[in-house]
Amino acid sequence: MSRPRKIALVGNPNAGKSALFNALTGARQKIANYPGVTVERKSGRLVLPTGEPVELTDLPGAYGLDATSPDEEVTSKVIRGQFPGEAEPDVLVIVLDASNLEQHLVFAQELLALGKPTVIALNMVDLAERDGLVLDPSVLEEELGVRVVPTVAVRRRGLTELAEAAASAGLREPGPSLTEIGETERRVAAHAMANGAILSETRQRRLHARLDSVLLNPWAGPVVLFALLFVIFQAVFAWATPFADALEAGVGALHDTVTGLMPASFVRDLLTEGIISGVGSVVVFLPQIVILFAFILAMEASGYMARAAFLMDRMMASVGLSGRSFIPLLSSFACAIPGIMATRSITDPKDRLTTILIAPMMTCSARLPVYAVIIAAFIPNQSVGWGVGLQGLVLFALYVAGVLGAMLVALILRRSVTKGAASGFIMELPKYQLPRPGDLLLGLWQRAWIFLRRAGTIIFMVTVVLWIMLSFPRAEPGQSQVDASFAGKIANGLAVVVEPIGFNRDMALALIPAMAAREVAVSSLATTYAVDASDEDEEAAELGEQLKGRWTLPMALAFLAWFVFAPQCMSTIAVTRRETNGWKWPTFMLAYLFGLAYVAAGATYWLAVWAGL
Repeated sequence: MSRPRKIALVGNPNAGKSALFNALTGARQKIANYPGVTVERKSGRLVLPTGEPVELTDLPGAYGLDATSPDEEVTSKVIRGQFPGEAEPDVLVIVLDASNLEQHLVFAQELLALGKPTVIALNMVDLAERDGLVLDPSVLEEELGVRVVPTVAVRRRGLTELAEAAASAGLREPGPSLTEIGETERRVAAHAMANGAILSETRQRRLHARLDSVLLNPWAGPVVLFALLFVIFQAVFAWATPFADALEAGVGALHDTVTGLMPASFVRDLLTEGIISGVGSVVVFLPQIVILFAFILAMEASGYMARAAFLMDRMMASVGLSGRSFIPLLSSFACAIPGIMATRSITDPKDRLTTILIAPMMTCSARLPVYAVIIAAFIPNQSVGWGVGLQGLVLFALYVAGVLGAMLVALILRRSVTKGAASGFIMELPKYQLPRPGDLLLGLWQRAWIFLRRAGTIIFMVTVVLWIMLSFPRAEPGQSQVDASFAGKIANGLAVVVEPIGFNRDMALALIPAMAAREVAVSSLATTYAVDASDEDEEAAELGEQLKGRWTLPMALAFLAWFVFAPQCMSTIAVTRRETNGWKWPTFMLAYLFGLAYVAAGATYWLAVWAGL
């Protein structure tokens, strides 16, 4: 039985290939990696208007067939049928951004020269028309010799016509090879074709130029960026408070209800002290997570994120990196795992390795519950002037500390371990556009679900195991349950190591399960204090109140400093091992980050004690 025909979507980054792929395949997608490399492979099933089922593949974005990155190498080899274990595409669908036609036509000419059955999707024509640019597809068809179909992937416009064109695409005569026509000639031809296809153009795009004159200005741009980040961190506390309070009240009510309905027993203690206190202490931070992601998604969808990367190129160059590292690092503010995977787009291997090694220092969303509970407990909820809250200011300072630490480490690495010349940075800036509410809501739901799923799986399991270790063996009369427990004995051993940096036994105990996921530290503390409170026949107070009664301010600040740097996430270590093809660099990452965390926590503690805090 012959295999289904294969159609490949190919084009420059930001051409809208992924949106077109999602619109054509719907839920019939499969995401994996290409064999032997760490480049994502997206494929799906598409039924053509003729009734023929085909495999649709979304190839990584590329600027040419002469590969300069792992992504481009995969695209080039797959198109030419040179990738082991991967069938050569039967039809190419070249996706062009209608509002940036000239740039995209350069790569399109390279692809057309291969002589494969080809169709062109002139995508995002709605954005071009919104900016006053109206194109004539027939002119492009005449110049390129293939069918050109206008599409708007996000609104599903032109999909049927595109599928029909792909079904009927036939073989073509190969065009001039790259040795016969250089890039300069292709750029000249692209300029002529793009201008020839314009039916009308207005000056409505002046607004975008004005925005870029401010946002990309070397002086005004950084001010706008840091002001925006400052607003985000203020909002994480100010906007989330009523929702977090409501969730906390709900968790407390559930705790009281279960306590009142069930007789005293092992099961009731497991539910109230273990699961509800542990998992609930993390779930209450869902509003902060959602608000943080709302800003990140809006910046990505609006086109600002790419401009921030361009803007940061100068700062990155000062530590031996390029602006290409900025987007993976910015993605790491959500989670280091996709941030590390996003380094595949970095062409220079030493740049890429350095970016991987510093990505865990970006303050990911898993740190937010730890920061939020300690800041709320020890930092007064008061204004420092101009509507700026002290709690938000401290949170902003923690994020800045992670960034500055990462830049300092990058500077040291690029002059020692990953020494080499800094690479250049060329990036295509997407058009400005208003984020679509539906896309934002979908993205927020996906990330909220990931957070809740972690709470229902990893955090749940770790919390139950920790509660069992805290509850057994049972304490003798007059002995604290935590002191008598397996977990308490383990923590006593670790406490000897962390006492010099101001940590007590409970803090040491929280660090152990937090290796599974940073936010588990919160549930660990909540479970520990719930067990301790029940041992004294008292109702467990809110975690913040427990912390204020058992920790000093220098201890709390040291704990925050530890979590700025400590690589407490096994998934991050695992993906680093996969991306670097071995244990050498993950081991190096663990060693230097734990060492940095220890020094930072100790310095913070003793400075705070010296200052009389």
